[in-house]
Amino acid sequence: MSSNPQYEPVIGLEVHAQLLTESKAFCRCSTSFGDEPNSNVCPVCLGLPGVLPVLNMNVVEFVLRMGLATHCTIAERSIFARKNYFYPDLPKGYQISQYEEPICTGGFVEIETESGKKKKIGITRIHMEEDAGKSIHDLDVDTLVDVNRCGVPLIEIVSEPDLRSPREAYLFLHKIRQIVTYLDICDGNMEEGSLRCDANVSVRRKMETRFGTKTEVKNLNSFRFVEKALEYEIGRQIALLEEGQKIVQETLLWDAAQGVAVPMRSKEEAHDYRYFPEPDLVPVMVGKDWIDKIRTSLPEFPSERHDRYIAKLGLPKYDAEILTAEKPLADYFEAVIRHLKVKNAETWKIASNWTMTEVLRVVNERHITVTGFPVGPERFAEMINLIVDGTISGKIAKDVFEEMLTSQEGPKAIVEKKGLVQVNDASTIENAIDNILTKYEGQVREFLGGKQKVFGFLVGETMKVMKGRANPSIVNEILKKKLEGKKERD
Repeated sequence: MSSNPQYEPVIGLEVHAQLLTESKAFCRCSTSFGDEPNSNVCPVCLGLPGVLPVLNMNVVEFVLRMGLATHCTIAERSIFARKNYFYPDLPKGYQISQYEEPICTGGFVEIETESGKKKKIGITRIHMEEDAGKSIHDLDVDTLVDVNRCGVPLIEIVSEPDLRSPREAYLFLHKIRQIVTYLDICDGNMEEGSLRCDANVSVRRKMETRFGTKTEVKNLNSFRFVEKALEYEIGRQIALLEEGQKIVQETLLWDAAQGVAVPMRSKEEAHDYRYFPEPDLVPVMVGKDWIDKIRTSLPEFPSERHDRYIAKLGLPKYDAEILTAEKPLADYFEAVIRHLKVKNAETWKIASNWTMTEVLRVVNERHITVTGFPVGPERFAEMINLIVDGTISGKIAKDVFEEMLTSQEGPKAIVEKKGLVQVNDASTIENAIDNILTKYEGQVREFLGGKQKVFGFLVGETMKVMKGRANPSIVNEILKKKLEGKKERD
């Protein structure tokens, strides 16, 4: 993005989230991803003559959950509309959506900018609609069409033009993904198209109040692409204005391979949408009792969980951000701390450290999700309990953890089988330290002469002799006293 300080971008996002219903919006066909092409279809989602759509009420419940989570006003009455356009992957020739009377309006989402300040991003509307099919162009044949996705339920979340940088757009999209996954209404998988984003962007001179001419950038299927595409398009618009040229209002496709946004072909961009009320569906009526019932079922949101981890568990802000970023990880951590015997800030921090480092390391290395992590939270908590009660050291725990990844045995059984119980007997540790001090007299003299680094060497040698099983804090305490005694005698 151009760093020209005379301009500021104005950005609004349109986010499509595929809902986690088992069947489609207006028929009983499966919404399963990855099935054989054109296998999840019926006369309703193909739009054959003589069939009627029937609204899936789970779709309404899901959009109400999202509306309440984003502080929207819920319409008592909303209607569906036919959005008419003709395209190969839209067999009916129209898409059932909402237009003039959407179900949710006027909400907001709060993000935390890089400066640490909170900023509210307005939500213009959230409405229900069905997805179109999928055209496949990347084969060495004519275009193919898969209509499995036709009729899959979506919600579209339209933001106000309140975003002022690509980074803010990234943070907003990330917050939307957090909310829909915490609500269990969308899996948030951008690679599979469950969460998709189009961006409207314009630039204007600083202090200007009027909006500039906007362009729309499509095909944004990752957080990184959203940021990169906006940086590119903002820079392009600023360069044109600086050259005295005008911005053309157009729809662009983001080409991730080339790192550029290119105009769509005219026949694809010139949709003459014609909306009129859907005659086959009655208005959606939402009463106060229904809203109240859904409100009471809402989960703890990521921001609330984040603040609780800091206030109640005493975790640092960094830990809280990492642990609550993804719902499965937060749920796993919650289950771990429920099984801890000692419940205090020190123990919660140990559990946090192990979750953020070892659990996430394995998840990333194996390219799996936390739900597929082989060590359940109860077994993991049992290992933390052994660290806290002094049965094993942190170093021994790493060996136990690795064994747990390939075994269903509990950590206590692994410790006993391998003889890994931590040595806490002071006299045994003292004997080992005496032998080390005798063996390394030269290094002891260096320490007494002021070379403090030698202390770590002597600790390490003691731990080696005791095969890593000595309690580190006892080793440090005894070794320190022994060396101080030698210093006083000298």
